[in-house]
Amino acid sequence: LTSYHVPQGGGDIVMIQSDHTGAVDIISAELETADLLGEQRKAQPPPLAAPTMWTTEKMKEFKAKMGKEKNGRMVVKRGEVVTVRVPTHPEGKCICWEFATDNYDIGFGVYFDWTTVTSTAITVQVSESSDEEDEEEDEEIEGLSPVGDVERGSKSYLRNRYGEIMPVYRRNSHREVQAGSHQYPGEGIYLLKFDNSYSLLRNKTLFFHVYYTS
Repeated sequence: LTSYHVPQGGGDIVMIQSDHTGAVDIISAELETADLLGEQRKAQPPPLAAPTMWTTEKMKEFKAKMGKEKNGRMVVKRGEVVTVRVPTHPEGKCICWEFATDNYDIGFGVYFDWTTVTSTAITVQVSESSDEEDEEEDEEIEGLSPVGDVERGSKSYLRNRYGEIMPVYRRNSHREVQAGSHQYPGEGIYLLKFDNSYSLLRNKTLFFHVYYTS
Protein backbone atom coordinates (compact mmCIF):
# COMPACT_ATOMS: atom_id res chain seq x y z
CA LEU A 1 0.00 0.00 0.00
CA THR A 2 1.14 3.49 -0.74
CA SER A 3 1.15 5.66 2.38
CA TYR A 4 -0.30 9.16 2.27
CA HIS A 5 0.33 12.07 4.59
CA VAL A 6 -2.92 13.21 6.19
CA PRO A 7 -3.00 16.90 7.24
CA GLN A 8 -3.26 17.37 10.99
CA GLY A 9 -6.11 19.45 12.37
CA GLY A 10 -9.73 19.43 13.37
CA GLY A 11 -11.17 19.98 9.89
CA ASP A 12 -12.94 17.39 7.72
CA ILE A 13 -10.73 15.32 5.41
CA VAL A 14 -11.84 14.69 1.83
CA MET A 15 -10.08 11.96 -0.23
CA ILE A 16 -10.53 11.97 -4.01
CA GLN A 17 -9.27 9.02 -6.12
CA SER A 18 -8.86 9.20 -9.89
CA ASP A 19 -10.67 6.48 -11.86
CA HIS A 20 -7.91 6.51 -14.50
CA THR A 21 -4.66 6.66 -12.58
CA GLY A 22 -5.71 5.57 -9.12
CA ALA A 23 -3.98 8.58 -7.59
CA VAL A 24 -5.48 9.89 -4.38
CA ASP A 25 -5.72 13.60 -3.47
CA ILE A 26 -6.30 14.51 0.17
CA ILE A 27 -7.90 17.88 0.91
CA SER A 28 -8.35 19.49 4.30
CA ALA A 29 -11.70 21.27 4.39
CA GLU A 30 -10.42 23.34 7.29
CA LEU A 31 -7.50 24.66 5.25
CA GLU A 32 -9.76 25.36 2.29
CA THR A 33 -12.12 27.33 4.53
CA ALA A 34 -9.24 29.29 6.00
CA ASP A 35 -8.04 30.19 2.51
CA LEU A 36 -11.52 31.38 1.52
CA LEU A 37 -11.87 33.47 4.67
CA GLY A 38 -8.46 34.98 4.00
CA GLU A 39 -9.52 36.01 0.52
CA GLN A 40 -12.75 37.48 1.91
CA ARG A 41 -10.81 39.53 4.46
CA LYS A 42 -8.57 40.86 1.70
CA ALA A 43 -11.68 41.97 -0.19
CA GLN A 44 -13.00 43.99 2.75
CA PRO A 45 -12.86 47.78 2.19
CA PRO A 46 -10.60 49.84 4.46
CA PRO A 47 -12.07 51.43 7.62
CA LEU A 48 -13.60 54.87 7.20
CA ALA A 49 -12.54 57.97 9.13
CA ALA A 50 -15.02 59.76 11.34
CA PRO A 51 -16.64 62.93 9.96
CA THR A 52 -16.13 66.46 11.20
CA MET A 53 -19.33 67.74 12.84
CA TRP A 54 -20.50 71.14 14.08
CA THR A 55 -23.68 73.14 14.69
CA THR A 56 -24.77 76.73 14.08
CA GLU A 57 -27.59 78.78 15.58
CA LYS A 58 -28.59 80.58 12.39
CA MET A 59 -31.79 78.57 11.97
CA LYS A 60 -33.96 81.30 10.47
CA GLU A 61 -31.37 82.33 7.90
CA PHE A 62 -30.68 78.75 6.86
CA LYS A 63 -34.35 77.78 6.54
CA ALA A 64 -35.14 80.94 4.58
CA LYS A 65 -32.29 80.23 2.16
CA MET A 66 -33.13 76.55 1.69
CA GLY A 67 -36.82 77.35 1.32
CA LYS A 68 -35.97 79.23 -1.86
CA GLU A 69 -33.87 76.40 -3.31
CA LYS A 70 -35.53 73.92 -5.66
CA ASN A 71 -34.48 70.83 -3.71
CA GLY A 72 -33.69 72.48 -0.40
CA ARG A 73 -36.82 71.35 1.41
CA MET A 74 -38.63 68.03 1.78
CA VAL A 75 -41.04 66.26 4.12
CA VAL A 76 -39.98 63.04 5.81
CA LYS A 77 -43.25 61.35 6.68
CA ARG A 78 -43.92 59.45 9.89
CA GLY A 79 -42.34 56.00 9.83
CA GLU A 80 -40.21 56.82 6.79
CA VAL A 81 -36.49 56.78 6.07
CA VAL A 82 -35.16 59.11 3.37
CA THR A 83 -31.75 58.22 1.93
CA VAL A 84 -29.95 60.90 -0.07
CA ARG A 85 -27.41 59.23 -2.35
CA VAL A 86 -24.50 61.57 -3.17
CA PRO A 87 -21.81 60.25 -5.55
CA THR A 88 -18.22 61.41 -5.14
CA HIS A 89 -17.42 64.12 -7.68
CA PRO A 90 -14.27 63.92 -9.85
CA GLU A 91 -13.50 67.58 -9.06
CA GLY A 92 -14.13 67.24 -5.34
CA LYS A 93 -12.20 65.94 -2.35
CA CYS A 94 -14.73 66.42 0.42
CA ILE A 95 -18.51 66.22 0.95
CA CYS A 96 -20.31 68.76 3.16
CA TRP A 97 -23.88 68.79 4.49
CA GLU A 98 -26.18 71.05 6.50
CA PHE A 99 -29.72 70.36 7.67
CA ALA A 100 -32.42 71.56 10.04
CA THR A 101 -36.02 70.62 10.85
CA ASP A 102 -39.16 72.37 12.04
CA ASN A 103 -40.30 71.76 15.62
CA TYR A 104 -39.02 68.18 16.07
CA ASP A 105 -35.77 66.20 15.87
CA ILE A 106 -34.82 63.55 13.29
CA GLY A 107 -32.41 60.63 13.05
CA PHE A 108 -29.34 61.14 10.88
CA GLY A 109 -26.40 58.97 9.84
CA VAL A 110 -23.84 58.68 7.05
CA TYR A 111 -22.68 55.56 5.21
CA PHE A 112 -20.51 54.90 2.17
CA ASP A 113 -21.07 52.55 -0.77
CA TRP A 114 -17.79 51.42 -2.33
CA THR A 115 -19.07 51.21 -5.88
CA THR A 116 -18.14 52.57 -9.29
CA VAL A 117 -19.67 55.99 -9.93
CA THR A 118 -21.42 56.19 -13.30
CA SER A 119 -23.26 59.48 -12.68
CA THR A 120 -22.78 62.49 -10.40
CA ALA A 121 -26.55 62.99 -10.05
CA ILE A 122 -27.86 63.14 -6.47
CA THR A 123 -30.86 60.88 -5.93
CA VAL A 124 -33.35 60.42 -3.10
CA GLN A 125 -34.74 57.08 -1.95
CA VAL A 126 -37.76 56.83 0.37
CA SER A 127 -38.63 53.69 2.34
CA GLU A 128 -41.15 53.06 5.09
CA SER A 129 -38.40 51.85 7.43
CA SER A 130 -34.72 50.91 7.46
CA ASP A 131 -35.79 47.26 7.70
CA GLU A 132 -37.62 47.55 4.37
CA GLU A 133 -34.58 49.17 2.82
CA ASP A 134 -32.44 46.29 4.09
CA GLU A 135 -34.77 43.74 2.50
CA GLU A 136 -34.44 45.47 -0.87
CA GLU A 137 -30.64 45.45 -0.62
CA ASP A 138 -30.67 41.78 0.48
CA GLU A 139 -31.97 40.86 -2.97
CA GLU A 140 -28.87 42.42 -4.55
CA ILE A 141 -26.11 41.68 -2.05
CA GLU A 142 -25.33 38.48 -0.16
CA GLY A 143 -23.40 38.12 3.07
CA LEU A 144 -24.94 40.36 5.70
CA SER A 145 -23.08 41.55 8.72
CA PRO A 146 -25.26 43.18 11.38
CA VAL A 147 -24.29 46.48 12.92
CA GLY A 148 -25.58 48.25 15.95
CA ASP A 149 -28.34 50.50 17.04
CA VAL A 150 -30.12 52.92 14.77
CA GLU A 151 -31.38 55.19 17.54
CA ARG A 152 -33.54 52.47 19.08
CA GLY A 153 -35.59 52.48 15.94
CA SER A 154 -35.12 50.33 12.87
CA LYS A 155 -32.13 48.03 12.36
CA SER A 156 -29.48 48.59 9.76
CA TYR A 157 -27.11 46.18 8.03
CA LEU A 158 -23.89 46.90 6.24
CA ARG A 159 -22.76 44.69 3.40
CA ASN A 160 -19.25 43.94 2.26
CA ARG A 161 -19.26 46.98 0.01
CA TYR A 162 -20.85 49.31 2.57
CA GLY A 163 -19.00 51.24 5.27
CA GLU A 164 -20.28 53.14 8.28
CA ILE A 165 -19.06 56.71 8.68
CA MET A 166 -21.55 57.75 11.34
CA PRO A 167 -24.43 55.63 12.73
CA VAL A 168 -27.97 56.98 12.78
CA TYR A 169 -28.85 58.88 15.94
CA ARG A 170 -31.49 61.46 16.68
CA ARG A 171 -30.21 65.02 16.23
CA ASN A 172 -31.57 68.23 17.72
CA SER A 173 -31.97 69.70 14.25
CA HIS A 174 -35.03 71.68 15.41
CA ARG A 175 -32.80 73.70 17.74
CA GLU A 176 -29.55 74.12 15.78
CA VAL A 177 -28.42 73.65 12.18
CA GLN A 178 -26.55 70.35 12.03
CA ALA A 179 -23.49 70.44 9.74
CA GLY A 180 -20.62 68.17 8.86
CA SER A 181 -18.01 67.16 6.31
CA HIS A 182 -16.06 64.07 5.31
CA GLN A 183 -12.99 63.67 3.12
CA TYR A 184 -13.49 61.28 0.21
CA PRO A 185 -12.05 57.85 1.06
CA GLY A 186 -12.11 56.96 -2.64
CA GLU A 187 -14.69 56.52 -5.37
CA GLY A 188 -18.20 55.66 -4.28
CA ILE A 189 -21.58 56.96 -3.13
CA TYR A 190 -22.38 58.62 0.19
CA LEU A 191 -25.65 57.54 1.79
CA LEU A 192 -27.07 60.26 4.03
CA LYS A 193 -29.99 58.79 5.97
CA PHE A 194 -32.75 60.85 7.55
CA ASP A 195 -34.62 58.43 9.79
CA ASN A 196 -38.13 59.22 11.00
CA SER A 197 -39.09 55.56 11.43
CA TYR A 198 -39.33 55.94 15.22
CA SER A 199 -42.11 58.53 14.91
CA LEU A 200 -45.61 57.09 14.68
CA LEU A 201 -47.45 60.41 14.52
CA ARG A 202 -45.31 63.27 13.22
CA ASN A 203 -44.05 64.16 9.78
CA LYS A 204 -40.81 66.18 9.77
CA THR A 205 -40.12 69.15 7.51
CA LEU A 206 -36.45 68.94 6.53
CA PHE A 207 -34.28 71.76 5.17
CA PHE A 208 -31.18 70.30 3.57
CA HIS A 209 -28.05 71.35 1.67
CA VAL A 210 -25.27 69.07 0.37
CA TYR A 211 -22.22 70.05 -1.69
CA TYR A 212 -18.61 69.10 -2.40
CA THR A 213 -15.38 71.06 -2.02
CA SER A 214 -11.96 70.66 -3.60
